Amino acid sequence: MHFDLLHTAPRTKARAGVLHTDHGDIPTPIFMPVGTVGSVKAVHQHELTDDIDASIILGNTYHLYLRPGVDILKEAGGLHRFMNWHRPILTDSGGFQVFSLADSRKLTADGCTFKSHIDGSRHTFTPEKVVDIQRAIGSDIMMAFDECPPGESPYNYAKKSMLLTHSWLDRCWQHFCDTKPLYGHQQALFPIVQGCKYPDLRRQSAEYVASKNAVGYAIGGLAVGEPTEVMYSMIEIVNAILPTDKPRYLMGVGTPANLLEAIERGVDMFDCVMPTRNGRNGMLFTWNGTVNIKNKKWENCFEPIDPDSTAAADLDYTFAYLHHLIRSEELLGLQIASIHNLAFYLSLVRTARQHIVAGDFAEWKAQVLPKLMVRI
Repeated sequence: MHFDLLHTAPRTKARAGVLHTDHGDIPTPIFMPVGTVGSVKAVHQHELTDDIDASIILGNTYHLYLRPGVDILKEAGGLHRFMNWHRPILTDSGGFQVFSLADSRKLTADGCTFKSHIDGSRHTFTPEKVVDIQRAIGSDIMMAFDECPPGESPYNYAKKSMLLTHSWLDRCWQHFCDTKPLYGHQQALFPIVQGCKYPDLRRQSAEYVASKNAVGYAIGGLAVGEPTEVMYSMIEIVNAILPTDKPRYLMGVGTPANLLEAIERGVDMFDCVMPTRNGRNGMLFTWNGTVNIKNKKWENCFEPIDPDSTAAADLDYTFAYLHHLIRSEELLGLQIASIHNLAFYLSLVRTARQHIVAGDFAEWKAQVLPKLMVRI
């Protein structure tokens, strides 16, 4: 597995590249639909390939460990075969779930003990166990185990958390080097930069993870409560240190505007539940802004949802029809909205890539960004 950096846009740090994996090439910048439990909610696998053309999806170690479980995944031959997905998969390590389970988990130097959100049973994740679970899943890109502190954490807690993440990374890295893939394809382990909103901690963490000489790196602990401008500042600090010839993955971010701002600052990979989650709740992303399809104003609007979007071209549904489906709580409405939003996100990063290659990304971003931030 390796990364080819092909273009950098003038006057910005926006990059276009290709990450080569055994399950296919990933053109960057890229958005990864979130398939937490081996399923992108409301979207069939053939729609991910045929309608959306997603080159990679994301799964979650915590959720897949609890259900269907490691034994089932091994028996199936890994997640690719289990879900009939033949393109790359990235798995989160469960670190964000550790953060979100603050009321039912205990952190120690050895790892994290937590209660299952399904049945209340107790489990322990260590750095070594997290690597083993991701070996069993068979993801192309594995994430190191980390703690994701709240965005407004005090400095002392953020530093303690970062050092714990570094300690866990050392053990993840060693166990990764001491073990082999189970299904005949290469796997990479991405370390995660932490440090909350503190510039000196972010620099320290970026320097530490960069010393691992990994295939790629992740930036975690952002979009968790800190102001947006702080997030952008932390991205700039970290990307000034991470190797330029390796992909950078910003975890769990975000809005269309967030993606373009992060791309301008040198980020290559993204994931977020927003396209599917917001779609299921009636929010559509379009090139002219966001739409609340539940509003009565769309009841008799027979125009296509977004004439410039891949989703609109492929699905060819109107505002009025989707308004009817969502208000009627029809499952097809959730499906159409989810496919539309994912197709828009993929179209956004692909178009950004085209303008990076053409050399006019900065001018294009300046034109399109104000429209994306409008609520129609």
